[in-house]
Parts: sequence; structure tokens; C-alpha cells
Amino acid sequence: MTTVARTGSRRYRELNGWFFVGPSIALIGVFMAYPIVKSLWLSLHSGQGSVMKFVGAGNVERLFSDPIFLIALTNTFIFLIVQVPIMIVLALIMASCLNMPNLRFRGILRTAVFLPCVTSLVAYSVLFKSMFSYDGLVNSILLKLGLISEAIPWLSDPFWAKVVVITAITWRWTGYNMIFYLAAMQNIDKSIYEAARIDGISATRRFLSITVPMLKPVILFTTVTSTIGTLQLFDEPMNITNGLISDVTLTLSLYIYKLSFRYVPNFGYAATVSYVIVVLVAILAFVQFYAARERD
Repeated sequence: MTTVARTGSRRYRELNGWFFVGPSIALIGVFMAYPIVKSLWLSLHSGQGSVMKFVGAGNVERLFSDPIFLIALTNTFIFLIVQVPIMIVLALIMASCLNMPNLRFRGILRTAVFLPCVTSLVAYSVLFKSMFSYDGLVNSILLKLGLISEAIPWLSDPFWAKVVVITAITWRWTGYNMIFYLAAMQNIDKSIYEAARIDGISATRRFLSITVPMLKPVILFTTVTSTIGTLQLFDEPMNITNGLISDVTLTLSLYIYKLSFRYVPNFGYAATVSYVIVVLVAILAFVQFYAARERD
């Protein structure tokens, strides 16, 4: 084959490659790259719709004097600090229990734990709202059991409203993380556990000294993804409490929604708040990767 023919054949293959990936690149550009650039442009402006005023860093300065933003930021960090560790620990314990070789009905139990992950966000949020209402199922059961003397205002009390949201998130996403841990545990060499058992190491010590260290990459992955998800928390506060009662369950994502569609619309300031989430995700992900790095 001549050089000209080889060159022509190479160009033909390259054109074919671009023909296949071209539509995907175009869609990524339209639905991902353009919105990112547009939101960055919006963050430098203030106003609504076609009436936008360039303010530069004015929106950033407004963040530090905005009491509602500070409330939303505080609430988001409360959910992050409280809920993520609880969920990770529960997922590890459940995965360890469901990985026991002599456990009966393992398949059914694994499915039951994972099932909440595939439920509709809106549907389960509405269900939790109904269950934890003042005259809902939870208060009825607690009253009948004599555990409380009067109904708890789950959705109108600042403390209990946060408890309900944290409970809902934990119920839905624990099984999701559990699946990752369970898959990783099944890849650990069983001879390691056998050697530890022969040496008389207890089950708790085997879990803490063997299982957890060997799951470190998976734990890091689930911690990062859970952190990102919690920083973007929207559905549960929106559908369970609607961020009411003095914005006690207001999160950053819910605040962005209200800035855009509930309050006097200010798309520029809403875009600025959205970039706060981007910065927080980047910082926390870096900190988590740095903390989990291999040390010599």
C-alpha cells in the first residue's frame, strides 16, 4: 500500500471516529459546557430575566451580609456533619452483617436494605411528612407505647425538623453505600480472616483492623459522593418541611430555588450561591483525599 493510500485510510478512520463522537460532544457542549459558562456570567450580574445589571463581585460581597444565606449554609453543614458519618457507619455495619456466610435469607435482606434507594424522592418525602405529622403514625405509635406523654411537633420544632430530615436521608441512602461496601468485602481474601480467627482475634477487632482498612478506597469514594449529595440537598427539606419554621431546614440548594422562583427573582445572585456549593465541594473533596492519602 502506498503512502498516499495509507494516509487516506488514516484520515478516513479519523473522520469516522469524529462522526461517532461528534453528536456526544455537541450534546455535552449544549447541555453542560454552555450552562456552566452561562451561570458564571450570571453570577456577575444582578436582576431577573432580560433585565440584568453588571455588578462584578457585588454578589460575592452580598453573601457575607445575607443572613438567610448564612442560615442556609449553617443548616447544610449541620446535615453534612451529622448525617454523613451516621450513614457511613450504618452502611459499614449493615454490609458486615449481610456478608456473614451463615446468614439466612441474605438475598432478601440485601434487597430490603437497598430498596429505599430506588424509591421516588418526592414519594418517600411525602410519606415521611405524613408519618411525622402531629397526628401521624409515628406519634400515634409512641403515644400507644407510652414512650411520650404528648405528641411531638416533628415538623414545626426546629430541632425535631432537622431530626426528621436527617432520618429521611439516612433511610434512603444507607443502602446505596452498603452495596459498595458489601461488594468490596466479598473481594477480601477469606484466608486473612481465617488467620486472624486462628490467632484468637475477636470479630470486632477483625472488623476494625482488617475490614475497615481494606475498605479505605471505597469508604473514601462513598464519603466524597455523600458529601457532594448532602451539599446539594434539596428534595427532602423542600417536600418534608418546605424550609419553613424560620428557615430552620433551609439548605443552599433550596435557597437557590427560592431566590430564582419564590422571592423576587434574582438569577445572578442565585448563580453566585450555586458557585458556593461548587467551591465547598472542591475544598471538602480535596481535604478528604488529602486525609486519606497513603503515608510513607
